[in-house]
Formats: sequence, structure tokens, C-alpha cells
Amino acid sequence: MDKYMQLFQGTAFSSQSPKEIQILKDYLFAINEEGMIAKVISPEDADYQPLLEAYRGKSNFHRLAEGQYLLPGFIDLHVHAPQWAQSGTALDIPLYDWLNTYTFPLESKFADLDFAKKVYDDLVSTLLANGTTTVLYFATVHKEASLLLAEICAEKGQRGLVGKVVMDDPAQNPEYYRDADTNSALVDTEEFILAVRELAKTVKQGVYPVVTPRFIPSCTNEALEGLGKLAAKYDAYVQSHCSESDWAHGYVRDRFDKNDAFALQDFGLLREKSIMAHCNFLDEPDADLFAETGTAIAHCPVSNAYFANSVIPVAHFHAKGIDIGLGTDISGGFSPSLFDNVRQAVISSRMLEDGVNPSLPAHERGVPESRITIDEAFYLATAGGGESLSLPIGRIQQNYAWDVQIIDTKLPSAKLPIFDENEDLHGIFEKIMYLARPENIREVWVQGEKVHSR
Repeated sequence: MDKYMQLFQGTAFSSQSPKEIQILKDYLFAINEEGMIAKVISPEDADYQPLLEAYRGKSNFHRLAEGQYLLPGFIDLHVHAPQWAQSGTALDIPLYDWLNTYTFPLESKFADLDFAKKVYDDLVSTLLANGTTTVLYFATVHKEASLLLAEICAEKGQRGLVGKVVMDDPAQNPEYYRDADTNSALVDTEEFILAVRELAKTVKQGVYPVVTPRFIPSCTNEALEGLGKLAAKYDAYVQSHCSESDWAHGYVRDRFDKNDAFALQDFGLLREKSIMAHCNFLDEPDADLFAETGTAIAHCPVSNAYFANSVIPVAHFHAKGIDIGLGTDISGGFSPSLFDNVRQAVISSRMLEDGVNPSLPAHERGVPESRITIDEAFYLATAGGGESLSLPIGRIQQNYAWDVQIIDTKLPSAKLPIFDENEDLHGIFEKIMYLARPENIREVWVQGEKVHSR
């Protein structure tokens, strides 16, 4: 009998494909020393009963209680970590004003490492409690505070991909909050990459440095070119914002006489390990370029409702073969929960398909074939995020990391409306996706280690 670090027994939901949920009813999940799923055993398999008898009653055997289910840990592809301190603030003003009135003054405070630690400690714990096991983070321009965020992810057991933000253009950034100059921005980025790579040697679940130009309007051409070279030199992840709003999209058109996608490509910033946030205004050639370069999209449906001036055509981009995951975009998105963003992704897609202007005839209002299902939105939050990062995460299947959340549907304070014990399991999955709250998440595991419990 193989020796496993952990053995779990229970019913799990995972993505079979972008449109189809796989239901693993009362399976066994064997986890190895590396925190990977070594084996997924069906009740019909010959070794199911022998394994169950060998592990039952031991401390490393975990039988889910009645009404409990396994979901993959969520993957959040777009979080502005410092902005956790202003979540829920001033979401009713234009993006440009919001950044300059609230966001940049707040982010400038992260030169103070004590303040940074207080916010980042709370943020990472909050995201884990919301079932988010992997996060792609924007930090700030401060190298030391950005490294601190990576260290906190490492310590708390979250898989963190962290970027020291570059904002070097004195004409576009406030004097009190920007890189001192282009050279220091690039030197700090390279030193940050090397420091996180060292940290990663000590971390089971992985931490990763990310090349992070905030967006084209905040960076000089020299900085963008230098960042592209650093990404190539270290085979690093890249993140930025791309064609988010009318203002940002128009600014790049005016500066380069081309869209964000092609400007970023010119600087070497679109690649297999690039994840671009928002992308609401990609046209057909832009989308084709994303598919061709392997660049992924971080879709932020809650945030887009406030700041993007449009609804992203997720179904259309997916059909082109572009990898898409979900992001909360804290704090442009008020909620730290990807459950909320899964729900909003479905809602927004239906609004795009049906249209929202009642003065137009029904057949002219919307964009046909735009809606996505809850199954597809779940895929974006899990397997789609894993594929966007090219990591073996986001699915409950062999050779994937044991990143899971255990959902309790019978919790007295947050009981889901399941009254028939024989209810269709896909129906239960849908109720979890639409109705679960943070208190329903009883345990969270990352890379085979328990990182949160209630």
C-alpha cells in the first residue's frame, strides 16, 4: 500500500472542461509529500476499499461530514494589495479621479513597512478565508514593501505572485508617489526578482516575482522596454492593465497610434506568462494577438461594472482560445470574494447578450451569444486561472496541487436551502456557487497544507 501524506474522502466538484462540471461522488483523494494529488480513486476502483481500511481512523485521514463538499481553491488574477485599506471607498467617481484622490495617496504610505505589514497580513488572511489559494498581486513602487508581501504569502501558505509596481513617468504620476527615475525603477525590479527567487527556494507552495508596469500611461517608453527585457531575461511573469476604460484605451491610442495590446507587444510584454487585467476594449486584431502570444486575461466583473465603461465579451474571447481567469481587482472591486465575481461574471454576460437600453428594440439591444453559465464562470475562477498561470492548479485531479476549500452547506448560521437529501448534485453545486458565504468555507488547503479553518 502506497504511503500518502493525507487521504480525503468526500464529494468534489471540478471543471471537466470550460463548460462542464465534473462531479466526483464519494471519491478518495490521495495526497503525496509534495502536496500534489497522487491518485484520485473512484468507489468502483479495486483499491478504494483497501485504501479506506488502511487509513480510516488515522490522523491523516479526512472524511468530509454530511453536507460538506470539496471545491478547488480559487485563483485571483488581479489584486491591488495596498488598496485593501480603501476597499469600499468612492466607487462612484471616474477612474482617473479615484486614482489621484484616493489610491495614489494610500499607496504612497507603503514606504512605511509597519503599515504595509498590518495591511498585507490582514489581506492575505482574508483572501485565504474566502477560499482563494493563489493570488496575482500588484504591490506598490516600494521594493522592500513588495518583498514583504511575498514573505507574508510564504509564511501564511498562500501561493503568491507578486509585482513591484513601476510608475516612472514624472509627467503622468504624482511627485509624492512614483519611481525616482527610470534607471532606479529597473534596478529595483531586477533586485526584487532576484530576492523573490531566493525566497521561493524555501516555500512549498511557490512564490513568484512578476514584472509589473502599472499600465502604459504611468510608464516611459524606456521603462517599458527595460521591463520587457527583464521579463525575457528571467522568464518572469508579466502583469499590467490593458484597454480597461475609455480613458486608458484612448490615452494609448493618442500616444502610440495603436491599441494597448500592440504597444505592449512592441515592448516585449505580451508572452506566454503575461496576464493582462480587464481588456474590455480589445478589438479583433488585439484578441488574435493575445491568442497568438499566449497572453491571458484577468476578467474583473465587479470592478468593470464600476470603472470599465463596458462589459467584456468573455464568451467571444474564450472562443478564440484566449486563457481567461477571474480577478477581484481589490479595491476597484469592493469584494475580496471570487464567489461574488463568479456571480457577477454570469450577470454581466447576460446583460451584454440581452442589452440594457430599453429605448432600443429587443433585437438591437445586445450582443448575441455572449452569456456564460455558472459552470463556465466557476471554470474561470479555478481551472481557467491555473491555465492562465501555466501552473498545475485549479482542478481536483491527479498531478494537480491539493489546493481546496471545504464547503459546509449545513452550517446553522449559513445553511443552504437543500431540503431533499437526494437532490441532484449539480443542483447542489449551483446553490453553493450562488449562495455560499465565507462562513460556509470551513477549511482551506494549499499544496497539501491546511492554511485556514473555522
